[in-house]
Amino acid sequence: MRLSDATRWTIELTIGRTFLPALLALACACGGGGGAGREEQSGPGSAGGDKTPTAAGRSWQAPAGFEEVPIPDDNPMTPEKVALGGQLFFDQRLSGDGTRSCYSCHVCEQGLTDGLPTSVGAFGKKLPRSSPSLWNIGYHTEFYWDGRSPSLEAQALAAWKGANMGANPDSIAQVLNQIAGYREQFQQVFGTEATADAIVKAISAYERTILCGNTAFDRWQQGDENAVSARAKQGWEVFRGKAACGTCHAGILFTDLQYHNVGIGMDKETPDIGRNKVSNEDKHLGAFKTPSLRDVTRSAPYFHDGSVATLEEAVKLIAGGGRENPHRDPLLKPANLTDDEMGALLDLLATLECPCDLKAPPLP
Repeated sequence: MRLSDATRWTIELTIGRTFLPALLALACACGGGGGAGREEQSGPGSAGGDKTPTAAGRSWQAPAGFEEVPIPDDNPMTPEKVALGGQLFFDQRLSGDGTRSCYSCHVCEQGLTDGLPTSVGAFGKKLPRSSPSLWNIGYHTEFYWDGRSPSLEAQALAAWKGANMGANPDSIAQVLNQIAGYREQFQQVFGTEATADAIVKAISAYERTILCGNTAFDRWQQGDENAVSARAKQGWEVFRGKAACGTCHAGILFTDLQYHNVGIGMDKETPDIGRNKVSNEDKHLGAFKTPSLRDVTRSAPYFHDGSVATLEEAVKLIAGGGRENPHRDPLLKPANLTDDEMGALLDLLATLECPCDLKAPPLP
């Protein structure tokens, strides 16, 4: 996504109008996939063709008011690929110890996180950061808290090889080729046997169907005045006014997809330097990607290190200007919210709960 698009979305919301119509091509840094590329493809299941639900009930049709989901040119969408990716997403046989799947870190009940302060990977390995939510992940252009992966495919491979899944991708591909159901599906979808590249492409296709755009808030913005309470509407005025939450939690995605130092963890003897490790820019010392607020009521604990237990604590911390440190983002300023304004803001955030229909399909 271009930052200018996100800014335009924010302006539309801030002045109280409905969401920006899908008129602008949404740039994607994950291997191409601009609007023109999609239009040139045709046929059932291609990026510009049939988006009907797969056998697993998944569709990549953009929610009302959203841009089209960006699709990379080298990984076009088909219902069959999405169905295969859904099986792989839930299959623990992809992990090095046979105990974990992609879903293990992104469960419905926890807002598509794992509900832990920091994740635990294969072989019981403790990881340094929390699992970020996957809602609307297909619209992102950089992945992980520090944005070190440039595409969903790259992130899936890194997590698979790394401590998250602890696997040898080529060895797992050979295991899958011994399973008749998988062997047949890979031939049908890719025209080849299972390979590490084909596996991450199928998983990424499935992840691009993980969409949240039918919350109570969305229905209210689309004209249903009864979808949210009067107090939540008051919270929206606080959100876009006094609290200035939309500065970072921008637009329809409720994230600017940028990196900010809010002070979390900077008081440690050896703090996590975040985005700086990727960019080598001083402005990114201790900066982490802005998480979406969609389904935020379910995704506790909060921040990259899971150090804040409740949503109320998290909101108070940010509304208070974050934690003091030499690299704190200058955008963070105390909002001096009253208890009533804080309560209204929390009521608003509750309207962003996403209906979650991710379910484990039958596996070969």
